[in-house]
Amino acid sequence: MRRTRTLAGLGIAAAALLALTACNSGSPSNPGGGTGGDEGGEDSTWFEVATDVDLEGSPTFDAIKERDKVVIGVKEDQPGLGYLDVTTNERTGFDVDIARWIAASLGYDEDKIEFKPIASANREQAITNGDIDYYVGTYSITDKRKEQIAFAGPYFITGQGLLVAADNDDIKSEADLNADTTVCSATGSTPIQNIRTNYPEVPTKEFDLYSACVEALLSGEVQAVTTDQAILIGYAAQDPDNLKVVGEPFTEERYGVGLAKDDAALQEFINTMFTDGGDIWQAIFDKNLGSSGIEVTQPAVD
Repeated sequence: MRRTRTLAGLGIAAAALLALTACNSGSPSNPGGGTGGDEGGEDSTWFEVATDVDLEGSPTFDAIKERDKVVIGVKEDQPGLGYLDVTTNERTGFDVDIARWIAASLGYDEDKIEFKPIASANREQAITNGDIDYYVGTYSITDKRKEQIAFAGPYFITGQGLLVAADNDDIKSEADLNADTTVCSATGSTPIQNIRTNYPEVPTKEFDLYSACVEALLSGEVQAVTTDQAILIGYAAQDPDNLKVVGEPFTEERYGVGLAKDDAALQEFINTMFTDGGDIWQAIFDKNLGSSGIEVTQPAVD
């Protein structure tokens, strides 16, 4: 099912939970119970957890059953998408809730989830080593990555954008990047590769975390941060007096769930979940990004 939403405003981190209704196994329920943290606990999960799940032929699901726990790779420095509040230990965001939805559909509640933060450059290795069962964290589907792993999805499509200082009137789009504008992004990410390929004269800087790039922007060490526009809007929403997103997206990024390459059964399971769960997807989107000011479409899976 394809759905398009035109959104207004910026307060991503403050987006309230909707009054969600349980539909099927793995559907949102009890939104008043909170978003949940790593410790789980009473009312920590707002999905109905499936029962008696049988996923024949999935080595990943066999490993999950044996340890009785789902290990999920995530980001934790991306407001509105994948964010960890170190004060409350709560994880929030669109990607985090997609990860929870998958776990619930497999039959695992919040107290059976272990979230592992994985840097962009280490994602394929974490999946191929079996350190995580799947990865949900602004993970763009590319042919190069598919040589090592498999993807379910896409479940979200966005595009590469630019974040600059609020008082910067020189950079209005990617066309204004030049030899005097250092651009920062995460080590090993698709956006930094795009800048190097298409704008070879532009200096680049890399950090493991996008938040470190934002700090470098605020300090004047770099003049722009580039990554997917959805991520950048989250940072601008947190500090609108000092940061702004400029221009229009200049690439297409298709977010997928990273899986072991040989696990076609789990890939098909998640793709079917996305295809049949349009209302759930929409509820997750509205909860986390419903006031982000961007237009998105729930894509059909590949």
